[in-house]
Amino acid sequence: MALKQISSNRCFGGLQKVFEHSSVELKCKMRFAVYLPPQAESGKCPALYWLSGLTCTEQNFISKSGYQQAASEHGLVVIAPDTSPRGCNIKGEDDSWDFGTGAGFYVNATEDPWKANYRMYSYVTEELPQLINANFPVDPQRMSIFGHSMGGHGALICALKNPGKYRSVSAFAPICNPVLCSWGKKAFSGYLGPDESKWKAYDATCLVKAYSGSQIDILIDQGKDDEFLSNGQLLPDNFIAACTEKK
Repeated sequence: MALKQISSNRCFGGLQKVFEHSSVELKCKMRFAVYLPPQAESGKCPALYWLSGLTCTEQNFISKSGYQQAASEHGLVVIAPDTSPRGCNIKGEDDSWDFGTGAGFYVNATEDPWKANYRMYSYVTEELPQLINANFPVDPQRMSIFGHSMGGHGALICALKNPGKYRSVSAFAPICNPVLCSWGKKAFSGYLGPDESKWKAYDATCLVKAYSGSQIDILIDQGKDDEFLSNGQLLPDNFIAACTEKK
């Protein structure tokens, strides 16, 4: 699969790059960012995937977070994909900020007109890692995932649905129980249809309740003054209760 380099910048001794490619899963051109630490010049490094939140592109994390310093110190290749397909000409995809463009929710849609393109779950867990493993100096056996808000939800479900695939999973202010919050209900009803039993396959709290894989350490970092915590969008306590129940 051909990669087109969009940009490359020196950063903490490594290189922050952005690439574009034609995605098979999403049937559109997609961009992703990749940071190559200095250690990548002499050997394979662990790969850490970052999933961003609502309205974001691949640019938000690489330009605002300053993560490159830590990635350089620890020798991590960090990959940050976009948050949804772009420019698919689907009616309504640009109508709201929390559904459609910039709001793929890391699910594989099953409903028309979304199901042909909105397959972010398969893109993040299969297509993108295959692309990264084939083109960059990463160790496929050392792959981890983390994210923020909608991306924290994405990181949690990717790890819980694929026991053993990721060495670590962590999330900042993740949407922990989307079947019970308005963001999740809007996205899931649109992408997955009215049958709420199908939604549970992409809800971290529901997945924990049914989890039978190997023991997994999950780190969640949540600020208590977060407006989305207080208005019931994130629901981390539901997730904690489910984890406690499953030990």
